[in-house]
Formats: sequence, structure tokens, C-alpha cells
Amino acid sequence: MQGGKLYVGNLSYSVTSEQLKELFSTCGEVREVKIIEGKGFGFVEMGTQIDAEKAKKDIGGTQFMGRSITVEEARPQRDKPRGGRGGSGGGFGRRY
Repeated sequence: MQGGKLYVGNLSYSVTSEQLKELFSTCGEVREVKIIEGKGFGFVEMGTQIDAEKAKKDIGGTQFMGRSITVEEARPQRDKPRGGRGGSGGGFGRRY
């Protein structure tokens, strides 16, 4: 696990960083909480890898604000392709 960083999914859209921090602090030190607004997920960085494993085990699948939340190891962020149109090009130049 990369530095104790966790992905937290199926969050209520009204959850605050403080509420999530309070929930995860029952498993150890919480270094950082980041909620992706309007998406229903976020990230929690725990103080140690041991704290992160405990949070995965103790909090994953539990009910929080009326939803069964998912807690998994966060995967490294992928680079997004830059510029250009890529893909199918949106239909320009097609002949019918």
C-alpha cells in the first residue's frame, strides 16, 4: 500500500472532510482527507500503513450516513493524455 492512502467510495454527497476524518480517526492518525465534490468518493491518508490496513478492515463495508462505504487501497494516479483529439475524432470527415 502506498503510504497509507485509501480510496473511499459510495460516500454521501453531503459528507464533509471533518466527518470523514472523525470516522477514520478511530483507526489511527489521519494525515489528510480529500473529498471529490459531486462524485461520491474521496481519499484518506492514514498516518501509517498499519492504520490504513485497520481502516480497510474495520470501516470498509460499514454504513456511514446511510450508505455502505467502500474502502480500498488507493491506486497511483494515471497520467491523462494531453492535447489532440485522440479516439475516433468525433465524426469529422465521415462520408455517408
